[in-house]
Amino acid sequence: MSKILVIGARGRAGSAAVAEARDRGHSVIGVARTASAGQVVGDVTDVGRVAELAVGCDAVIAGVYDGGSDPGEFFPRAARALVDGLEKAGVQRLVWVGLASILPTADGTLLMNTDGYPQEYRSFFLAHQAALDVFAESSLDWVSIAPTGDFNHADPSRKGSYRVAPANAQDLISYADLAIALVDEVDHPAHHGEAIGVAV
Repeated sequence: MSKILVIGARGRAGSAAVAEARDRGHSVIGVARTASAGQVVGDVTDVGRVAELAVGCDAVIAGVYDGGSDPGEFFPRAARALVDGLEKAGVQRLVWVGLASILPTADGTLLMNTDGYPQEYRSFFLAHQAALDVFAESSLDWVSIAPTGDFNHADPSRKGSYRVAPANAQDLISYADLAIALVDEVDHPAHHGEAIGVAV
């Protein structure tokens, strides 16, 4: 049994990760920005708080977003706080909830650069990449996991399996199945220092 800190536990990916990890018998600390039943309060951009909460944990899963902040500022800042906070806490493994848009497709083209892909959120895509750039310059044992396409909002059920695959805008996966991949990378780390996509 591992002790896992889940930052962003109130979000859809984070809450699914909490449920998956607890179902496997892990001890889970869920972190949200504001007080909520069963969760502790913490801000992913607060190095000291990240360090305090991560002490004694085997791994951290982070699925974070702040709709009130500039993503170009928020995501790199969150990444730096995670790097510094986890280093202070002595935690090496970080599983980050990533973004399909910055993953390569089968021919190597980034999904966000493919024909017809919506560009109105390109600054958001680049902000996610900036966070990965911060992780890449650190000593953390990190992995970023994203859907290869998008989340299946029409069918949120847990199928119980997934596959690692190139980005494909047509692919769908539920939050519950993404959570399997997130917790698998805590239980049996197979990817290190890279961004991967998962689909059903």
